[in-house]
Amino acid sequence: MSSTVPKAIDSVLPRLVLTAGEPAGIGPDLIIQTAQHSFRAELVVIGDPDLFEARASRMKLPLRLTEFDPALPPHTAPAGHLQIMPLSMPVAVTPGQPDPVNADYVLESLRIAVQACLEGSCDAMVTAPVQKATINAAGFAFSGHTEFIADLCGRGYPVMMLVCPGLRVALVTTHLPLAQVAGAITKEKLEMVLTVIDSDLKTRFGIPNPRIRVCGLNPHAGEDGYLGREEIDCIIPVITNLAARKGMRLHGPVPADTAFTPENRDNTDVFLAMYHDQGLPVLKALGFGQAVNITLGLPIIRTSVDHGTALSLAGTGKANINSMLAAIHCAIRMSLCQKNPGAPQTGMEEINQRMKF
Repeated sequence: MSSTVPKAIDSVLPRLVLTAGEPAGIGPDLIIQTAQHSFRAELVVIGDPDLFEARASRMKLPLRLTEFDPALPPHTAPAGHLQIMPLSMPVAVTPGQPDPVNADYVLESLRIAVQACLEGSCDAMVTAPVQKATINAAGFAFSGHTEFIADLCGRGYPVMMLVCPGLRVALVTTHLPLAQVAGAITKEKLEMVLTVIDSDLKTRFGIPNPRIRVCGLNPHAGEDGYLGREEIDCIIPVITNLAARKGMRLHGPVPADTAFTPENRDNTDVFLAMYHDQGLPVLKALGFGQAVNITLGLPIIRTSVDHGTALSLAGTGKANINSMLAAIHCAIRMSLCQKNPGAPQTGMEEINQRMKF
């Protein structure tokens, strides 16, 4: 009698596509510095070869570029080597001085990366920071990576989640003025966000039954309506319904001021904050510089750094690459979980240690 041996989750080499973001910022630096490391994945960058070669020379780092061939199976590269999908910039840049003429080059790199993931030639995309003001100055209505990538995907429901060692925080609302937050939180939106989080933690993080701790909107989670009725009228009904109908492990609404205690962090897989500055200050205080921004709810995997373009550091070689390294390791792990659902996660010790998953 023959038996089937489960394939270990790390037996397939993921292929990640990287975008360098604003060419005058630290994005190209991060890519070049990242190329000095080895990964259990194939890395492919989209961009102008002249940009990367000039920046590598400026930083005095070795870099050998090889044009990407999608017909070849995924393979690792030696340190200092990087595969590239060539994309020419309209004008050369000076580090630290963004030029709106290059805005469409930045957006085109994202379009190519998303398409590569949608068609299956790449398993995940990792993005370096863009300069939103420069893109908008060029006449493009651009509110951020998350929204732009979601539009390119054409389907899905994007949910922002940031992770750092020991903590995951997802958001119901993202970049909204505080005065608009309460009105934006509806039963339908909250149910969709919770459903996406529960599903993606199962399929892309290998957590069979995620424990989700939901923050209240108001101080003391409304204090039985005395400090606001959003918990009573919206949050509690959604939590009760999803727990009963889908068996989701939901706890809350809990007061945000005590939600993130060490004991709660030990017993929670993800916290759901109602708005941007409710949950992210905690996460960034604990793990800034090694945190990762993840877009859940899309048909593709996308991770990103947790910081901006740092124009003053561009070309100096002083940019901290920890967040980029974490974003790459996170994308590798998510890719492997999705490609091999339910497979034993053997051989993942290095990645798990880096991300404290």
